[in-house]
Amino acid sequence: MISPFKSIRSKLTLWYSLVVLTTLVAFGLIAYTYFSRQLVENLDRSLSNEVRWVTNYIKPKAAKVKPSRKFAMKKKPARPNERQQQLPEPERPEMADADDEIWSQIYEHALINPRKTIIEVTDKKGAPIFRSFSTAEESLMVGEVALNTIKIITVRSENGQDLRVAATATESLDIYVAYPLGDLKEVLDNLFSIFLILIPIALGVSVGGGWLLAYKSLRPVDLITRTARRITAENLDQQIARRDVDDEIGRLVSTFNDMIARLRQSFDQIKQFSVDASHELRTPLTIMRGEVELALGSVKEPEEYRRVLVSNLEENLRLASIIDNLLTLSRADLGQFEVSFEKINLKELVDELYEDSEIIAMKKQIRITLLRNEDVSIMGDRIRLRQLFLNLIENAVKFTPEKGKVNLSLEQQNGIAKIQVSDTGIGIPKEQQGKIFDRFYRVEKGRSRDLGGSGLGLAIAKWVAELHKGTIEVESEPQQGTTFTVSLPLSPERNGRQQVPEEGR
Repeated sequence: MISPFKSIRSKLTLWYSLVVLTTLVAFGLIAYTYFSRQLVENLDRSLSNEVRWVTNYIKPKAAKVKPSRKFAMKKKPARPNERQQQLPEPERPEMADADDEIWSQIYEHALINPRKTIIEVTDKKGAPIFRSFSTAEESLMVGEVALNTIKIITVRSENGQDLRVAATATESLDIYVAYPLGDLKEVLDNLFSIFLILIPIALGVSVGGGWLLAYKSLRPVDLITRTARRITAENLDQQIARRDVDDEIGRLVSTFNDMIARLRQSFDQIKQFSVDASHELRTPLTIMRGEVELALGSVKEPEEYRRVLVSNLEENLRLASIIDNLLTLSRADLGQFEVSFEKINLKELVDELYEDSEIIAMKKQIRITLLRNEDVSIMGDRIRLRQLFLNLIENAVKFTPEKGKVNLSLEQQNGIAKIQVSDTGIGIPKEQQGKIFDRFYRVEKGRSRDLGGSGLGLAIAKWVAELHKGTIEVESEPQQGTTFTVSLPLSPERNGRQQVPEEGR
């Protein structure tokens, strides 16, 4: 049983969860950073607007304005690092109604803003003139500020509170607007807490959803696995249920079914091959046994014994030919054959085959004609090519009636050497032309056996043609004749010598 942590489903869920977790954490960090920056920028913008409003409101009267009697703050003692000598605060006169109206207006404006906003106005000596909250314990002075500019800075008060201060200066006054950063920190802490709660929840939902999605996606694969395990050599007719959806799983099912169909076809061919091979080997053995038993049954004349021996020799040669052809095809299937590629003059080879074919056709008085024989050379194995062409010539002679015709030709077309063997024989039905290169296949089994055929010659011819990166084709009409065309490239991809591996011999 597969460990749950080694299954594809678990791995997909794990990787999916890691991706989701990474995405959520990255989103949280980016959102937190962006939100924090936006809060600070909005606060700075608000403080700048406030300090600008206060400045614009009191600047026309700044030279004559008096300290607020109602909202003034007592001056704090001088700090040790302040070099300026602090003088006793003079006694301030009563404010005019106009001055009181100015400070009242600013105070009312401060009340409209968030309740924690602090507004402070001091003179150039640092003496406070106005402060929106008289209970504050220290001044907001942040150091020297250039005229008509706004300086924004974060300072820490004596009680440990962080303040964001916007400061500006006129010719006679310094104006400060501040807001405590504790509120911003509280908002960000709440946001962080929300992320801490939502991220685990989202991760849990993603793990469950990922597992369910992986389960539903891979469930057909489990079905394929169970079905494939039940399929053996005895029930290759079974197939996996096809899916209506043309997705990856659907294509996988189709591929498995196609593979099973090819396996079934291969098994059928192997079974048929075994039956045909057994029959082909059994026939000459049965004939030899019958003739020997007949000869031993009674005393015969010497001529009768000679006839039996000749018949047995013929059957023996036929049996040896079948075994040699089977061995050749078996080694071809396993890639365990010896072949030597060299430069071959096909013109010379066809001349030799022409002479041999005249001898083969002499018994049936068949006329052999060499229609064309161009000077063409290729890289190939001479023995295998001779075997290929002799098989075609022997077939042509075998299935051509007496006094018929067989034509040979060799020509070059577009870098291809074409060798044709045509006859005026019995022909091949069109529906059977695609099967004649199968092993042990014969168009007319009884008649082919009488002619000495085993059904392996054309299979070997096709293998030799493909060994030389070529093709073999057939054109035929019943009772009109047959033409075999072998096409061989002038420059095949493989050269040199290939031998059977020692362990494969």
